Amino acid sequence: MTKVRWTETAAADLASIRDCIGRDAPHNMTPMAPAKRAKSDRQYTFKVWLKRRRSIWRTIVLRGDQTLDDLHAAIGTAYERDDDHLYAFYMPKAPARRARSESRAKEYVSPMGYQFDRLLAHRRFDASVVTLDELPFKASQSFEYLFDFGDEWWHEITVEAIGTSSRAQSYPQFGKRKGASPAQYAEDE
Repeated sequence: MTKVRWTETAAADLASIRDCIGRDAPHNMTPMAPAKRAKSDRQYTFKVWLKRRRSIWRTIVLRGDQTLDDLHAAIGTAYERDDDHLYAFYMPKAPARRARSESRAKEYVSPMGYQFDRLLAHRRFDASVVTLDELPFKASQSFEYLFDFGDEWWHEITVEAIGTSSRAQSYPQFGKRKGASPAQYAEDE
C-alpha cells in the first residue's frame, strides 16, 4: 500500500475545503494515493471524431475501471500524437462562452492542469481519478474532448456501446478507423 505524506498545509487545505462544501466532498478532492481498483466487468466502446472533420474517426474500447486519463492516452495512440499537452473532457459538451456558469458542462481535466478551486468544485474534476464506471454513460451519448489548448484539437466522442468486458483481454482496444491522422504540428513548427 502506498503511503501519502501529509503536510500541515495539505491537511489545512482539505479541512478548509470540507468546511466550505461539507464532509461529503467529491471523490476528486481527497488527496490520497490511488486505490487499487478491481477490474470492471463492463467495457465502453467510444467513437472519436475530429470535430469539423467527421471523415476522420477511431473506435476505442476501454474497461470500466479505467479513467478518462486512460481514454486520453488511447486517443493519443489512435491519432498518433505526442502526449505533452493539457486536455479536457466536457460533459455533455463544451459550454458556450456566454453560458451562465450554473449551466456549464462538467469539465474533466488533465492531472497536470487540475487545480482545486472552490468556485468550480461542482463542475471541474481530475480526469485521472474518475473511472468510466463512475460516469453516467449511456449508449449514443456524446461529449467533447479538447487536446492541446494552444492548437485546439477538438473531438466529439460518442458512446457506441456498453457491454461486458473480458478479463482475458487487455485494454484499451483499438477497433475500426477511418481517415489518416493529420499531422499534430504544421510543417513549419
